[in-house]
Amino acid sequence: MSKGALPDGQRRKAKKGGGLAPALCNIIGTAMLLAVIAASLSITAPRLMGYGIYNIVSGSMEPKVPVGSVIYVAKTAPEDIQKGDIIAFNSEESVIAHRVVENHVVEGTFTTKGDANAEEDVRDIPYQDLVGRVERHYPMLGALMTVYSSKVGKVYVAAFAACGAMFNILAGRIRARKKSRRQL
Repeated sequence: MSKGALPDGQRRKAKKGGGLAPALCNIIGTAMLLAVIAASLSITAPRLMGYGIYNIVSGSMEPKVPVGSVIYVAKTAPEDIQKGDIIAFNSEESVIAHRVVENHVVEGTFTTKGDANAEEDVRDIPYQDLVGRVERHYPMLGALMTVYSSKVGKVYVAAFAACGAMFNILAGRIRARKKSRRQL
């Protein structure tokens, strides 16, 4: 039977070098690459849009913002901060996110409190320590951010992406081998 005599579906399969193995390799490889891209975009795209990204490591804002969350912080003029907003501010060598209890515009300070804390913070936060207003938070994304920011995590991500690319290359090689066998 000549190639022209094959039914349409079988002709397409023969033309592509079809089969289950190369299709599965393509699906797995593409899924792995898309997972790396999606995870990377969740961390890099907000930065391109002007947000600061921070990982929540303490429970002071629970249950609203749980430990392991990522917060997206937008630069905001201190005078525009309202009571009830969650702000991020510099405190020694870290960035803290707490809710504004009061904005003292004349003094240029904020009174803040963590949602899970019984009392307001001991000291008021000066305007110059303001990083910005928390616009969004995503629970559990902080673990991903921790992985991406460590050296070992970067190696794992690169290896995962390389494996995805290799699955796609393998699919092409399987198809090429099947095609060369058919031509013999």
